[in-house]
Amino acid sequence: MKTREIKVSEQFDGLTVEELLKLWLVPKAERHLIRMEKRLTVNGTIPNYLSFVKANDIIKVNFKESSANLKNGNPNLCDVLYENEDVIVVNKPENMKTHANFENEIALQNHVSAYCGHDIYVVHRLDFETSGAVLFAKNQFVLPILSSLLEKRAIHREYDAIVHGTFSEERFSINKNIGRDRHDSKKRIVSKQGQIANTQVEVLKIFKQFSLIHCILSTGRTHQIRIHLSSLNHPILGDVLYGGKSAERMLLHAQKMILTLPFSFEKIEISAPSPSFDNALNSSKIMMKQTHQKRKANSSHYQQK
Repeated sequence: MKTREIKVSEQFDGLTVEELLKLWLVPKAERHLIRMEKRLTVNGTIPNYLSFVKANDIIKVNFKESSANLKNGNPNLCDVLYENEDVIVVNKPENMKTHANFENEIALQNHVSAYCGHDIYVVHRLDFETSGAVLFAKNQFVLPILSSLLEKRAIHREYDAIVHGTFSEERFSINKNIGRDRHDSKKRIVSKQGQIANTQVEVLKIFKQFSLIHCILSTGRTHQIRIHLSSLNHPILGDVLYGGKSAERMLLHAQKMILTLPFSFEKIEISAPSPSFDNALNSSKIMMKQTHQKRKANSSHYQQK
């Protein structure tokens, strides 16, 4: 059994214990077990769940945690962007899995667990070829809370990509449902019977044969950005699975995450650098063909050198 201690902030002053747990997005089944098993105290006392909490009260919750039996990774391969008691955000390099699919595989999750010294849990994933910010939960109590925040779009993710071709519009939205490809289990396709998917796109720079774009996800389907761009005949450079030309890496990078922290609801903005993406952007093969460029100062951290 592990314990999480939380100080009640002023915004929650006057709520009942039950209301507080609901607002914190603790799942209904877990709330029931916490109550029945008397795993929560307020200032050291087991409360009536209809009693009110005050600012600066100390909530302690005991929770069960099972081992994920993760194989040892390398803590030196964990590039931490942000961490606190509940979460850790790391910068995933391209060509690394977020989590293992087979018993003897080593993936980013293993390296992060080695860094933390205990098991950590996947909240969302990036494709093997994609780099950038990835969020993990540090304990199983907070994992479903983070999953709910992700579902409620309180975890906001933004990407940069270099794609084939140029665009006539500076900003546009792609609304195309995404489903499985019956003929290739590795692929997804645009399908009317698929799940709703929306990608917001802003064109940041236009080159002769390529464009640098910024994408914001309103949904989080597998391969969403890759499929949406390919469906417009603008595949990502290096994304050979969806029609892009071969490159040293697939040029899709999860550049920013805006994260609503559990329990405090504080919002933080986390940026993830990528030297390999920068190098591709500034390579002579692309830059010498540049015919036009435009960019707002706060749109992205990438700058022409």
